[in-house]
Amino acid sequence: MKFLSLEPFVPSGSNFEGSREFFQELGFHINWEVDGYIGFQRDESRFVLQKFDNVEFAQNFMLSVKVSNVEEFRKSVLEKALPQKYGIRIGQIIQQPYGMEVNIIDIAGVCWHFVEQ
Repeated sequence: MKFLSLEPFVPSGSNFEGSREFFQELGFHINWEVDGYIGFQRDESRFVLQKFDNVEFAQNFMLSVKVSNVEEFRKSVLEKALPQKYGIRIGQIIQQPYGMEVNIIDIAGVCWHFVEQ
């Protein structure tokens, strides 16, 4: 027996529809949707957006997403003007012991670590 995947439930914050749009603009597509839950996927990365608004929880929740090119990823976020459009924050690319990384704080306050694989 082996584990096949890990799909975290990510809080949407108070703006579920805005979060849906934001993740679609990041390139995720919707696999399924039902009553306050959306299954998102981009390539092999999956998560469930949950209509859940708890600021303290969201601000203490972090995810790590492996990407093939962190510079290209950051550039695409800025070219789409996602920080201005959705009020998200994106950091500078920094070298970490585990690879090059850029962080995004999403609409709900969740910290996404995009790390070059």
